Amino acid sequence: MKKNKGLQRRWLRNTLSIVLALVLLCVTALSVTVAAYYYSNMKAGMVSKARTSTKFFETYVGQSYNEYFRSCAKFTKNFDAKDVMELQFIDMNHRIVASSYMNLASAVAVTSDISQAIETKTISTFTGENPDTGERIMAVSSPLIYSNGEVIGVLRYVTSLQKVDRQIVIFSLTVAFVGLLLLLIVYISGRYYLKSILVPVSEITETAKRISAGGYGVQIQRKFDDEIGELADTINDMSNKISQSEKMQSEFMSSVSHELRTPLTAISGWSETLLSVGGSVDSAEAKRGLNIIVREARRLTGMVEELLEFSRMQDGRFTLNVALSDIRAEFEDTVFMYGSRLEQENISLQYLDNDDDIPEIPCDTARMRQVFLNILDNAAKHGGEGGKITAEMCLEGDMVVVRIRDFGPGIPEEELPLVKKRFYKGSSKARGSGIGLAVCEEIVSMHNGSLELTNAEDGGTLVTICLPKG
Repeated sequence: MKKNKGLQRRWLRNTLSIVLALVLLCVTALSVTVAAYYYSNMKAGMVSKARTSTKFFETYVGQSYNEYFRSCAKFTKNFDAKDVMELQFIDMNHRIVASSYMNLASAVAVTSDISQAIETKTISTFTGENPDTGERIMAVSSPLIYSNGEVIGVLRYVTSLQKVDRQIVIFSLTVAFVGLLLLLIVYISGRYYLKSILVPVSEITETAKRISAGGYGVQIQRKFDDEIGELADTINDMSNKISQSEKMQSEFMSSVSHELRTPLTAISGWSETLLSVGGSVDSAEAKRGLNIIVREARRLTGMVEELLEFSRMQDGRFTLNVALSDIRAEFEDTVFMYGSRLEQENISLQYLDNDDDIPEIPCDTARMRQVFLNILDNAAKHGGEGGKITAEMCLEGDMVVVRIRDFGPGIPEEELPLVKKRFYKGSSKARGSGIGLAVCEEIVSMHNGSLELTNAEDGGTLVTICLPKG
């Protein structure tokens, strides 16, 4: 599920961020475009009206100042669009001499459009804040030019942008709402689409994990006739083939083990019989050969036992008979018994005794003895050239710890993670089936313990077995 959540987060981060960026870009672009359209139309209308009004008012410009002033006052008084905009007449000192808002007469206007109209003798515009009120306005100033070409004043239209800005804001909010609605639709549809993919993928992943953990033959129910369905079919086919292969392998090992066991039993029995009749075997060479037969028969018997144990592990027949046991006594007996055998091979097995009070623990003593013997045998086969093996058992916290170490060449670092895998022998030239450690680890794991192999600091291989006290 964590991976699925990761895919969801990745989709949210990538897809939704792009959609959100596009929505913001569209909202911004549309808002700017609409604002420019509104302002442009307003400005064009006001400029047209100012141009028309200026031409109409030119007949009064040639009169005396008093006549001109009275004409301005009359014109502003009769101005019919005073609810939409304000009409002003401004003198050369920027003083308002007449206004359709009567109370503004004699006030001073300081926006840039007035100065530009006077200086350039052309219509000028201004959009921004009114310096006196702070309100956003649009103003258009048209110069009033005397017959000799002299500018004697300015005709100015002023309108508030409050309503226009409100309309632009409402439009922008509407577009933003539509964009967010679109984003929500994309999110919901995307989640549904992702769910339709992630749920079956999650089921397939869980089934694949079960197959990887040994549940061979497990099948995935096909729910979709698409690529996911094809993936399910492929994994089902793989699971069936692995199951068949494992079954064949298990049956083969079981069959071979049983087939080998009968002649090996006969060989071992008759060899020991011949050896026991000491007087009838005069040739030293014959005795030597019989000893070899006995030794090899025992080795082959051990391999067959390992194969049988492994076969039981594979088909679920591998069980434990757990009871409270004196694990230290079992370990010591195994070490002393195996030590006398190693003496014949000139290998010293030293038991490192200590005063730890090791309690009885729940375990299968026969299986644990099998583990100890297998580890000691591996130490003799792979590290026996060091001439020495040490073994100890101690109590560390809540764990009973067994350490068996040889003083041989050790294990190549690249092979350490693989040595416990079944049938793996690596670069070792020693004889064996390659499944002894796999069986040992299975036994220790069934006791809720652990088995680790490392290289000792000053040479050799160290095997550490940890078993819980209770």
